Amino acid sequence: MISLTSPLETWAHRVPVGWKLAALSGATLMLFSLQSIILQVAALTLALMLYLSAGSLFARSGLKTLRILWPFFAVIVIWHLIEGTPQKGLMIALRLANTVALANFVTMTSRLSDMIDVAAWLLTPFRHIGLKTRALEIAIALVIRFTPLLGRRGAQLIEAWRARSARHPSWRIALPMTVLALDDADHVAEALKARGGIH
Repeated sequence: MISLTSPLETWAHRVPVGWKLAALSGATLMLFSLQSIILQVAALTLALMLYLSAGSLFARSGLKTLRILWPFFAVIVIWHLIEGTPQKGLMIALRLANTVALANFVTMTSRLSDMIDVAAWLLTPFRHIGLKTRALEIAIALVIRFTPLLGRRGAQLIEAWRARSARHPSWRIALPMTVLALDDADHVAEALKARGGIH
């Protein structure tokens, strides 16, 4: 597993991680409060401009990692079409696209160690009352490190689909993707257990 941090240095790399995470939290709350599809599309346009502000190479790299999500968005929209609520499905898909795009931008421009430091600082009050927070800190690191791995797994599934079928990849890759994610999680759990677990 590798970090999602981009090797391309941008202006966003110099912004403190705490400020970026606070802005991400605020933007997420705002996006989920917006009830207009037009405003969600406008927000997605702003997210694209944010990527472009860091350079075309960075934007291409960042948007490439988000391609794996389109089957999940398609499932959401198709399901709501079947249910007779297409606008609701489109709204959910746009909200997810916006929030994931912004979260991806933050992780691409932040070192993993800095994000863990912020998480540890936020959990300080819990340590003062005797709670162990190490497991949560490791869980945050694992989620961030699993992201690019899952992206590669999805790309491999899409390539395998295209090698066997003339049709475009569909929602059917969601199930094998889930199985692969669970398998990887099981291997990580075994590795942690072999090293004495989390104390």
